[in-house]
Amino acid sequence: MYLKGRVWLFGDNVDTDAIIAARYLSIVDPRELARHLMEDIKPDFYEKVRPGDILVAGSNFGCGSSREHAPLAIKGSGISCVVARSFARIFYRNSINIGLPILECPDDLSTLRPGEDQLQVNLDRGLITHLQSGREYQAAPFPPFMQEIISCGGLVEYVKTRLACDG
Repeated sequence: MYLKGRVWLFGDNVDTDAIIAARYLSIVDPRELARHLMEDIKPDFYEKVRPGDILVAGSNFGCGSSREHAPLAIKGSGISCVVARSFARIFYRNSINIGLPILECPDDLSTLRPGEDQLQVNLDRGLITHLQSGREYQAAPFPPFMQEIISCGGLVEYVKTRLACDG
């Protein structure tokens, strides 16, 4: 599966409260949550992000609480993928569970120009291509069963599909 979008950069240790502030945890609709995505870091982010865009971050993205609201807000915004040097484990798991593609890439992508540069991501191979320069970065690809969970839209839909096929 290929994804392509503009880059939005965030640094290291972006915690779940920065992704979606605790004051919005009563909201359950991902599209409504998205209206407040990164609000305390970049107040105009929601107005700038477009469907298909790619969020790029440093190390330990999604640290903090185990709230599922953070990846839901990202997915609800239309962001197609998150690429980071590393993820907090619970954020990683929550993202897979809701079908949000995330890739760990050890390379430094902090020189990319937010809102201008574009990436193409091959989820099957973990290959990330900077479209302006042609430079390629290698992320760790997901094993096939996790690719299937993501392509189904998350763990719930994956299980429904599996049960329908087995039943």
